[in-house]
Amino acid sequence: MPLADRLIPEFEHEMRTTRRLLARVPWDRIAWRPHERSMTLGRLATHIAELPRWALRFEGDSFETSTDSAPEFAGLEVLLTRFDENVSAAREAIAAHPQERWGEPLTVTRKGAVFFTLQKKVVLRSVMLNHLIHHRGQLSVYLRLNDVPLPPIYGPSADEAG
Repeated sequence: MPLADRLIPEFEHEMRTTRRLLARVPWDRIAWRPHERSMTLGRLATHIAELPRWALRFEGDSFETSTDSAPEFAGLEVLLTRFDENVSAAREAIAAHPQERWGEPLTVTRKGAVFFTLQKKVVLRSVMLNHLIHHRGQLSVYLRLNDVPLPPIYGPSADEAG
């Protein structure tokens, strides 16, 4: 079975879960951060909304991350629309990527220096999907600290049991 056929159902599940969490971001508190060295709530939500775009990078053999700038969103609906667009484009890119190219290396540079080189399938799973899930966990803590009820993620939350 092709990698894309195995991964897309998991991708879809995680993106639905992520969208439910992003939809809870209190836009009037986007400047909040739990610590001075932490990202703001708005920056974290933006990073999560943009992470699916990494799937668009698999066509080439390298890309530079420092050229990625975080967009500023005018509100939660704009952020959710961008997330939905990114998820749709990522799904299409994953489905269209040739099976034989998933094992090819992808080099990611940051400020001109090699940050890492990994197989494209590893970048898809570890950097895009697992990285997004990691930050989604951070977002759930940010929301909890702001008294925002959490949706179910991998089962009922304390706020929405059952």
